Amino acid sequence: MTFKASIDWLRQESNQGEFSRDHKIEFGSGQIVDASSAPEYKGNMEMVNPEESLLAALSSCHMLTFLAIAHLKRLPVKSYQDNAQAILGKLETGKLAVTEMILEPEVTFVEGIEVNEETIQKMHDKAHANCFIANSINSKVTVRL
Repeated sequence: MTFKASIDWLRQESNQGEFSRDHKIEFGSGQIVDASSAPEYKGNMEMVNPEESLLAALSSCHMLTFLAIAHLKRLPVKSYQDNAQAILGKLETGKLAVTEMILEPEVTFVEGIEVNEETIQKMHDKAHANCFIANSINSKVTVRL
């Protein structure tokens, strides 16, 4: 299986001789997203940046894997919310990288379904172990409940 994304950038000089970091990402499914670098790197704060995109991909993948596990266990989920964070730091080599991503999922099961914290933790552990994105990155991934 192959997934695709196209990046489209055109040169736009500013008064200071800088270049614009703004670009468009077109996903294989047809959605187009305005993107830039993070504001700290002269990007547009009103657009998605690569670090946020990476974090969103991880959070989404973890959620979808968790929901599949819950479905297989016949534990219907009513809602799932995550307030995820990506931390930019330096590797031992001195290069910048997303060194940690923190997921803080809040799961609510449908009325009448009681799931203890130990079971929920095991489900998140299994979701992390089976998330395609988590298995594809080198940075530390933390799931906080």
